[in-house]
Amino acid sequence: MADAVNESIEAISGVTDTFTPVLSKIVIAILILLIGLILGKLIGNIVRRALNEVKLDKHLRTVAGFRFSLEKIIANFVSYFIYFIAVVMSLNSLGLTTAVLNMIAAAIIIIVVVSFLLAIKDFFPNFIAGIMIKSKKMFNEGDVVQIKEVKGRITSIGFLETRLLTAQKEEVIIPNSIFNKREVIIKRKAFRKK
Repeated sequence: MADAVNESIEAISGVTDTFTPVLSKIVIAILILLIGLILGKLIGNIVRRALNEVKLDKHLRTVAGFRFSLEKIIANFVSYFIYFIAVVMSLNSLGLTTAVLNMIAAAIIIIVVVSFLLAIKDFFPNFIAGIMIKSKKMFNEGDVVQIKEVKGRITSIGFLETRLLTAQKEEVIIPNSIFNKREVIIKRKAFRKK
């Protein structure tokens, strides 16, 4: 009976020895996170007050005409930077820093690539259409063009866009790819003989 009790005590102490380091790491990580959140909020408020004392927003409004609060943006940046450092330190105490930072880096790279692809998705069709317009001389500056309900005289033809001046003296910018997708009515300007 004594052997069974001793074996049970050894099993329980083995389990607690295994959980104690893990539990202490979790407690330390939570403490680091809480201290970081408190420090981030505190330092962010201090930075905002310091920038408010020098009246940064007021000077930027009068000098540059900014309408947004740079004081708030800087203070929030400082706060979030401290939060980020606290999260990294907390993950480091758990031994997860490398894996999590690799996942964050991968997510940032994916976001940048997708943003870049979305930003240039209209560039290539407009550029190719601009080359076609210029090489085939579909129309020239001074010609009157009508696309759907928009009618105007062409003022300039670029590689990405064509500018029209309407009868109401409004400038309309039309992406060149529209000329490939829509029906276009072109009235050539009259050539004068000298």
